[in-house]
Amino acid sequence: MVKLFRLSSSLLGRHFFSKSLLSSSLIRTTEYLNYPCSSAFAGRFHTHKVLAMAETTSSSSSSHSHTNRLSAEHSPYLLQHAHNPVNWYPWGEEAFAEARRRDVPIFLSIGYSTCHWCHVMEVESFEDEEVARLLNDSFVSMKVDREERPDVDKVYMTFVQALYGGGGWPLSVFLSPDLKPLMGGTYFPPEDKYGRPGFKTILRKVKDAWFSNRDMLVKSGAFAIEQLSEALSASASSKTLPDELPQNALRLCAEQLSQSYDSQYGGFGSAPKFPRPVEIQMMLYHSKKLDDAGNYSESKKVLQMVLLTLQCMARGGIHDHIGGGFHRYSVDERWHVPHFEKMLYDQGQLVNVYLDAFSITNDVFYSSLSRDILDYLRRDMIGPEGEIFSAEDADSAEHEGAKKKKEGAFYTWTSQEIDDSLGEHSTLFKDCYYVKPLGNCDLSRMSDPHDEFKGENVLIELTDTTALARKYGLPLEKYLDILGECRQKLFDVRSIRPRPHLDDKVIVSWNGLAISSLARASKILMGEAEGTKYNFPVVGCDPKEYMNAAEKAASFIRRHLYNEQTRRLEHSFRNGPSKAPGFLDDYAFLISGLLDLYEVGGGIHWLVWATELQDKQDELFLDREGGGYFNTPGEDPSVLLRVKEDHDGAEPSGNSVSAINLIRLASMMTGSKSEYYRQNAEHLLAVFESRLKDMAMAVPLMCCAAAMISVPSHKQIVLVGHKSSLEFDNMLAAARASYDPIRTVIHIDPTDDEEMEIWEGNNSNIALMARNNFAADKVVALVCQNFTCSPPVTDPRSLKALLLKKHSSAV
Repeated sequence: MVKLFRLSSSLLGRHFFSKSLLSSSLIRTTEYLNYPCSSAFAGRFHTHKVLAMAETTSSSSSSHSHTNRLSAEHSPYLLQHAHNPVNWYPWGEEAFAEARRRDVPIFLSIGYSTCHWCHVMEVESFEDEEVARLLNDSFVSMKVDREERPDVDKVYMTFVQALYGGGGWPLSVFLSPDLKPLMGGTYFPPEDKYGRPGFKTILRKVKDAWFSNRDMLVKSGAFAIEQLSEALSASASSKTLPDELPQNALRLCAEQLSQSYDSQYGGFGSAPKFPRPVEIQMMLYHSKKLDDAGNYSESKKVLQMVLLTLQCMARGGIHDHIGGGFHRYSVDERWHVPHFEKMLYDQGQLVNVYLDAFSITNDVFYSSLSRDILDYLRRDMIGPEGEIFSAEDADSAEHEGAKKKKEGAFYTWTSQEIDDSLGEHSTLFKDCYYVKPLGNCDLSRMSDPHDEFKGENVLIELTDTTALARKYGLPLEKYLDILGECRQKLFDVRSIRPRPHLDDKVIVSWNGLAISSLARASKILMGEAEGTKYNFPVVGCDPKEYMNAAEKAASFIRRHLYNEQTRRLEHSFRNGPSKAPGFLDDYAFLISGLLDLYEVGGGIHWLVWATELQDKQDELFLDREGGGYFNTPGEDPSVLLRVKEDHDGAEPSGNSVSAINLIRLASMMTGSKSEYYRQNAEHLLAVFESRLKDMAMAVPLMCCAAAMISVPSHKQIVLVGHKSSLEFDNMLAAARASYDPIRTVIHIDPTDDEEMEIWEGNNSNIALMARNNFAADKVVALVCQNFTCSPPVTDPRSLKALLLKKHSSAV
């Protein structure tokens, strides 16, 4: 349960830090990072006696017994601790200098504002006067928001993972005054329990060790950082991948995932179950490759794994049936009882995989789930200037004025509450969502082992709606209408409950994921059948509204988090930009979103900005000799590790996304610029050759990138015509109607001089095609490979038919 390093150097022996051992350890344990808090606490534990977390915004010191330096910060997480009796410092030189002056170790606590176990440790330990005295007397204590400073988090999480085989938040690490890690763990209870030391005991032991055995501790910490730095500085002697590796990696990843597939409830792996959209993306792409190769039965088998997973997730409690969107993960195998926080990075990625499923199946079930998530974002997570916020907490007060907060209080229902709210339709609704008088968290022994949700219901669909409609003698459409009306009523009831804390920090990388999904939805959802009906919480808006939201979010980042002179991004925004610079993920994810924004009909300026950001990303992060991208610019001496991240977990890695971005850009350009992008992508993938070969399951999106770059030439769809017409929108929708991850859409208006000039400079073939195929009253589409094109078509149905032909016959 408790993670504590021994106060000796034995754990830091050379056997722990051989490159091969460290690499495999990181692969094996990185999934712990998917847990929203401590990986040791993925299951349910009693928390009903835990008091509420600190207020999320600071107020005047006169209303608090204590105020520390965090009260001047903007991060919601740091502000939650601004009135602890612990004398917290934010990460920075003031704290480092104080530790050197006092000659004491640093206690570093890393978490984030919607982390349940971070709240627990705060209430149990950081609000405790005795703990505060121990910390204040013998340490300099620092708080870091891991979402604000992922670079700092990465250093010490890597250390904890490498030495102990797991990690999570809150992360608790002891450092020397020069920031070398000495020992650490995750969540610590305040007192000794179950034969394990509590936080107070640990503080006393670290204090004693610092004064009695300091030299050994400091040398061990320095050695650990040296070994980690060497192990994580991957480089490639070759700048290309072996010919057979890309397809083998894709196949190996699919095989490894298939072995862990849950054929009963969907998903890959056992409880606790995470959505992991990168795995779904990879399986969809693998299915497409099998289909293209004529292996239809195997393709269908892989596709069915994905579709069952998406269906079970949508019907489970991990999906918020009342307000839309998805919670972080489920603690049981049935996707039923979730950890209730909602993260923006999950929403953005899940929209895209549901959109892909709709493109493949044309089933409105999947398109409505995409809308469900996007409408949740538009309702609850988008600010006044179009900025998209980061997360909503798992915990909230059970009623106004309550001194306690409880996980899931905002989302769960008693049977009586539903009766009181729904009246005559109560029985019908409860039948659909498995609502029971004594509570419904009984489907798995893992759902609620300590009766934390006794008497409460987490809504889950267990029975097919068609069968239930028959049971009540209703036409299916009428039955669904009634359910929608019920959800609307419960939404209104829920809206007067105390809301979970909203982390209104704006993170560039996560906004990039959301921009991608909003943009793609604006065209893919035009493929829904005319007259398609939706029920609450889906709004059923014109898909163009999603495009407007995508452009507003991108514009916010350009205005507030981008320096036009230096062409650099900042990482996050809350009451102004944070102190942290943009990291690799910020550039890579935003570039991906901008490419999607352009391809679905956005202005050429989005593509130009994407190329400018790619140039700056190469300048700041690219290892031109060794290949691949570092996660930080390497300009902050307090960040001890500069890592080339490769793991595709809860979020894709910056290197995986960058490889795909480079491949996409190479397919749009010609000449030396195209070759430059392609060579960088191939060199990047060569850096991670051993991972692709041996542990493909750890890098599913990178497997896709490797397979994409192995395709000799990609398919381009070039649309020529005036862009302000309905015909143009319909042709764009046709271009996105079928699933094809390596398709590039380029659109151009030959009467736009600026646009023509841009293409003349980057791809003169496009400009020539535009001039030769322009018709004032039509939109002309050409399907090309290596810019050798099929005869032009001028209506969406013809374009769809052309794109559905096999790859080899399209030219």
